[in-house]
Amino acid sequence: MSLFDPCNDQEVQLLTDSPKTPAQFLVRLFRDVLPIARQEIERWTSLANEIPDETLRTQALASLQSKRFHADGGCVYAAVNPLFTDSLVRLIVALQTISDYLDNLCDRCESLDGADFDCLHNAMREAVRPEAAHSQYYALRGNPSDGAYLDTLVSTCQEEVRQLRGYASVRPYVEWLVERYCELQVHKHIEPSERTATLMAWSTPYEKTYPDIHWWEFAAASGSTLGMFAMFLAATEDVDELTAEKMFQAYFPWIGGLHILLDYLIDLDEDDVAGDYNFVQCYPQKDYARARIKWFVEQSLGHVESLIPRPRIHREVVRGLLGMYLSDGKVKRQPDVRPTRRLVLDSGPTTWMYFGACVLYRKIR
Repeated sequence: MSLFDPCNDQEVQLLTDSPKTPAQFLVRLFRDVLPIARQEIERWTSLANEIPDETLRTQALASLQSKRFHADGGCVYAAVNPLFTDSLVRLIVALQTISDYLDNLCDRCESLDGADFDCLHNAMREAVRPEAAHSQYYALRGNPSDGAYLDTLVSTCQEEVRQLRGYASVRPYVEWLVERYCELQVHKHIEPSERTATLMAWSTPYEKTYPDIHWWEFAAASGSTLGMFAMFLAATEDVDELTAEKMFQAYFPWIGGLHILLDYLIDLDEDDVAGDYNFVQCYPQKDYARARIKWFVEQSLGHVESLIPRPRIHREVVRGLLGMYLSDGKVKRQPDVRPTRRLVLDSGPTTWMYFGACVLYRKIR
């Protein structure tokens, strides 16, 4: 029986409990979803504390502490379908925790070995393939013991994905997004002098498919996990292939690109000091960067309107991205970045509300 069959008691509950307005959405997010996400983060933190290897333990704990807002942000999708809130939170937090942990292992350790990074990221690939056997993720760094931390994260994702009734329809897009993400992580963490040429060569085969974006914008879009999470939400119900394709087209490259460009934008000074690769630095002028980010906002919102019957959550994600990133204190401290806050003013009262909610979130998290 379909979740949208009028005779289905579950559908009646869904229609009653699903947030109908941005204000209701925020209430549900803060009241019902984020506390569950907090419990999941605490659970993974407890497991990370038990990791025998000091380096792995340090990076696991650091990623959970400093990047927790990534998981919290991803859990906005769990606010939509009350019947799957717990399951979606577990899945999204686990996959985002894998992503952040592996990013730290590639970024904050001494290795510049692309083969090692690729081996580590088999965890991401296998997490979205429920039938996949687990690889030896640390094989190229001497197989240090993490106390089954990464295996448990992967298994959690696999268990939750199995529960998604519509996963077969979205799975090809999820796997495509995961593969691009893994490739990006390999290319942007190798020897610094080789990164730009490698990233350009990697993106070249996709130029005909995405002629309207620069190679670094393609790379930025590849670095977002939001498209994966949106697909998970869609898969909680029966989803046809056309809807899955339209959702993919909205998230890649537009919403995913906007997500990561904003993330890099607010980190410009920080990355400059640390010597980290930043895609916003690839723009020839700051004004051009701001114009392109505005264009990504416009393209994202335009594509969202085709996502019938549920464009609202994806529209709120776009506005929420502006509120989340442009409310960060880093923006005020960077004169070249500060003018981008105009996007919040130009996006209307709902975005202003999300801006305020994100300021509150940072105070109470």
